[in-house]
Amino acid sequence: MIEIAVAIILGCCALGAGVAMIAGIGPGIGEGNAVAKACEAIGRQPECKGDVTTTMLMGCAIAETTGLYALVIAILLIFVAPNLFVDILFSRIR
Repeated sequence: MIEIAVAIILGCCALGAGVAMIAGIGPGIGEGNAVAKACEAIGRQPECKGDVTTTMLMGCAIAETTGLYALVIAILLIFVAPNLFVDILFSRIR
């Protein structure tokens, strides 16, 4: 019975990490759109290349934090959470 509970905990942590990494898709799409629009703006007005590039890089850096947060959550779910939840399970049994 305990083995099944541990297996469920490990499976749910792995599943949660996979779902958390789906959040990495959003920043990729957003940054791609931002770079495309920046290239389009530079093509229309080459004299404002510096302003457009600076703004685009700042926006991409902010958008990338979402992906990094998802990565941190996934790493925590894979390496930290299973041990924590299994310890809680064993403390309830004793």
